[in-house]
Amino acid sequence: MKQRVAVIGGGVIGLATAYALVREGHSVDLIEARDSLASATSFANGGQLSYRYVAPLADAGVPWQALGWLLQGESPLRLRLRMDPAQWRWLLAFTLACRRSVNRRNAAQLLDLALHSQAVLAQWRESQDFGDFAWRRNGKLVVFRSERAFTHGRDQLLDPASQRVLSTAELRVLEPALDGAPFVGGVFTPDEEVGDCHLFCQRLAALLRASGECRLLLGQPVTQLVRHQDRVVALQLGLDRLDVEQVVLCAGHRGTALALPGMKLPVYPLKGYSLTAPISAGHQAPELSLTDYERKIVYARLGQQLRVAAMVDIVGFDESVEKRRLQSMRRLALETLPKAADYGQAVEWAGMRPATPTGVPMIGGTLYRNVWLNLGHGALGFTLACGSAQRLARMMD
Repeated sequence: MKQRVAVIGGGVIGLATAYALVREGHSVDLIEARDSLASATSFANGGQLSYRYVAPLADAGVPWQALGWLLQGESPLRLRLRMDPAQWRWLLAFTLACRRSVNRRNAAQLLDLALHSQAVLAQWRESQDFGDFAWRRNGKLVVFRSERAFTHGRDQLLDPASQRVLSTAELRVLEPALDGAPFVGGVFTPDEEVGDCHLFCQRLAALLRASGECRLLLGQPVTQLVRHQDRVVALQLGLDRLDVEQVVLCAGHRGTALALPGMKLPVYPLKGYSLTAPISAGHQAPELSLTDYERKIVYARLGQQLRVAAMVDIVGFDESVEKRRLQSMRRLALETLPKAADYGQAVEWAGMRPATPTGVPMIGGTLYRNVWLNLGHGALGFTLACGSAQRLARMMD
C-alpha cells in the first residue's frame, strides 16, 4: 500500500532511504536541516566502498591499544573526555563490546549487509542512469609496515578464495605508485570499489526530483516529533507543522535529539578528517584503493583527485577542522606517497561519523508503530547505504 513517508536527514543514508522507498512505490518528504544536501558527513568521506573490510572498531585488545595510541603525538585515535553522560555511556558500551566473540558476530552482520549493499548499488546502477560519480571497481590493497601486522592481516582474511596475499615485490608490480614505500606486504581484494559520496548523493537527489514522488524540504530542521499514544502524527519544523503517516530517522548523531520516551539511540559522533588533493600530469597516484594498516589512513583516487582520509576523534560535538590533525595527516601522506598528488593544494574537511558502540547500525522499527530508524553507520555510511535503505524499505512494506 502506497504511503507518505517523512525521511529526516539529507545525507547519503537519508537520500538512499528516500530512493529505495520511491522505488517501492511510496511518496517521500525528505527533510534536511541544512540548506544543501549531503553537506556534512557525506561531503568528503574516504571514498572507499569497502565491502569486505567492515570489522567493527570494538574488538579484544582495542582499549589497551587505544591507550598506546593516546600516548603518541600523531595517534589515529584521540579522546577528549567531557562532562557528557552520553559520551560516558557510549564509551562504557564500546568497552563492553571489545570481546572477540562479540566482534566476530557483529563483523558477520556487517559483512552480510555490506555484500547486500554492493548488490543493491549494482542493481540501481543497471536500472537507472546515475551518471558519473567517480565510481570504479578498482580493487583494494591493504598494506602493512611490519611483519607482525602482516601476519595478523593474513590470518584475518574474510574471503581467502578471492583475496590475494602479496609480497613487497608483488605489491610494487600490482601498484607502481608504491615503489619505494615502506611496506613489507599486503592483501589485495579485487572487487572492492570507490566513488565520490557527495556526487552520488547529488545523483540520488536528481533521480528523486525526476520521480515526481519526492519533495525535498531543505533548511528546515525538525524540532519535535509530535506523538499521540504510540504513533507520531506530525513533525514540528520551526513554526510549521507537517502531518505524517510514517517517519524514518536518518539524521545521524543529530537524531538522538529527536528520541522519544523509551527510544534508546546509542549513537555518538566520531570525527574524521580528509584531504582532497588534485592530481596532475606529473603525479603518480595509485589506481587501487589503499589502506595503510598501521597508520589507519586510506587513499582513494576519485577521477583527477586523491582522497586521503584518517583519524577518529571522540571529542564531543565539535565539528571544527583542527589544523594540527590535518597537518599530521598531510605529512604522513607525503612520507608514504610523495608523488601521488599536490597535497599543498588539498581541500581540507572534517566530518562527524555517527557510530554505535558495536559498529552495527540501527535499522528497523521502534516501539512507536510508525517510527523507523536507519542510523549509526559510523565510517561505513557510503558502503552500507544502499543495502540499509533497501532492507528498511522492505521492512516497512
